[in-house]
Amino acid sequence: MAQDVDSDLIRELAGLLEETGLGEIEIARGDWKIRIARPVAQVVGAAPQTASAPVAQTAPAAAQPAESAAAPAADGPGTLKSPMVGTAYLTPDPHSPAFVSVGGRVNEGDTVMIIEAMKVMNAIPAHRSGVVREILVSGGQPIEFGQALMVIE
Repeated sequence: MAQDVDSDLIRELAGLLEETGLGEIEIARGDWKIRIARPVAQVVGAAPQTASAPVAQTAPAAAQPAESAAAPAADGPGTLKSPMVGTAYLTPDPHSPAFVSVGGRVNEGDTVMIIEAMKVMNAIPAHRSGVVREILVSGGQPIEFGQALMVIE
């Protein structure tokens, strides 16, 4: 019976990873510990170079005006919110174009940015298909959990 509980717990934790977009989760009770992880760092193989990228090189001009309008847009269903604390990067590396731009079309699941958390590059997927209306962060900007990142309508 304990094996059934463990497999249910593992399924529940795996679902939580998917729901929150986290790379790993660990739980310990008594003398046992379960750690569930997914290989998110492999999704963006060239991304580790972005950790040393100067902020000015990764920030697109379109992201600047959107910051002042961030409050009203942050409440809608099209708002993509950060699943973690970290540093946002809008390009896979300093010499590549941005993953997305304002007015660009994205499909659900497409990588729209990277958030570096604890030296792991986490690809952030679009939560829905549509057109990018606003980018609310700039490259190299510190990000909080639940912070509005962009609006996709």
